[in-house]
Amino acid sequence: MATASVKNKRTCSKGHTFYKSSDCPACPVCEANHKSLAGLLASLPAPARRALENKGIYSLRQLSKYCETDISNLHGMGPSTLNMLRHEMEVNGLSFKSI
Repeated sequence: MATASVKNKRTCSKGHTFYKSSDCPACPVCEANHKSLAGLLASLPAPARRALENKGIYSLRQLSKYCETDISNLHGMGPSTLNMLRHEMEVNGLSFKSI
């Protein structure tokens, strides 16, 4: 017989209450709201998007103020996401800040 996982009640920093059985801190309400974002952030994997948002980066113009090394060192930022960011910046006439 399978055992049911215990769900713990949590509240995110924005006040949403939810239940999770894992240690994942992501709020499902906040995550659902992010899916409605337009633009680049909506197409990024959730860990990479959260990493940029935690740095206060919501646009390519804001991203261009950082060097690629700083962004690649963020938790949740992988090689494929960096390639995507580089491409989008190039298409929009931007680039990472030179060191």
